[in-house]
Amino acid sequence: MAKKPKQIIVDPKLCKGCLICISVCPHGVLKKADEVDNRGFFLPVVVDLEACKVCRLCEMECPDFAICVVE
Repeated sequence: MAKKPKQIIVDPKLCKGCLICISVCPHGVLKKADEVDNRGFFLPVVVDLEACKVCRLCEMECPDFAICVVE
């Protein structure tokens, strides 16, 4: 049975908008936000949770531990 996430959490206090998570995701689950946050960063947002295969590359490659895939 294929794994499915319940949620992908991006902590806005930890994320600095490097967008590495977007570049490593092979399934196009994340995209850059259209607007900057209150610190001036474009954070990643989930656009297709159903496409997530819980590979956790976004979690593993985040240098700030700002993203979490919840199963």
